[in-house]
Amino acid sequence: MSGFVEPVRLVGDRTVTLEPLAREHIPEIEAVAADGELGRLWFTSAPQANDARDWVEMRLAAQKPDTGLTFVVRGRDGALIGSSSYLNVDPPNRRLEIGYTWYAASSRRTGVNSETKLLMLGHAFDELGCVAVEFRTHYFNSASRAGIERLGAKLDGVLRSHQILPDSSRRDTVVYSILDIEWPSVRNNLRFRLDRNS
Repeated sequence: MSGFVEPVRLVGDRTVTLEPLAREHIPEIEAVAADGELGRLWFTSAPQANDARDWVEMRLAAQKPDTGLTFVVRGRDGALIGSSSYLNVDPPNRRLEIGYTWYAASSRRTGVNSETKLLMLGHAFDELGCVAVEFRTHYFNSASRAGIERLGAKLDGVLRSHQILPDSSRRDTVVYSILDIEWPSVRNNLRFRLDRNS
């Protein structure tokens, strides 16, 4: 029997293609991580140019058919521009989380995230039969929270002191979700947003 989340390539209609993460992507991730230095934000887990190899190894260790899958995101020209993952996969309950998302600074606010999430949500709901897809982010990551809300996810709540971070600070985790019954409206909204930006 195959796993719940098998490696798959997802191709968008407009800009992006998603392919499963592999060690061969490390040089490209090192280059992209330097664009905007997203990994320097204390409340994110995006790679920095000098630790891209460690970041890739960490994501690959979690990449199993019943636990998760990390994608690299390529733009229209084929260049690697970011990454996003399925994680906290719960096959018996047909749930998963989308997270560990980051993009090069030059790709933010361009429709890349909307199309990436359209592909990932479509695969989760239409192919995997998920009943819910969750998003989690640090309370202080206001850009991530705004992006998640623009997707159409609803706020479930805040997990207070949810994680102790390497610097000993505590992460309050904001939890959002989209349900399968909401997916048709969310899909329509994402397509509408992409058409407006085309």
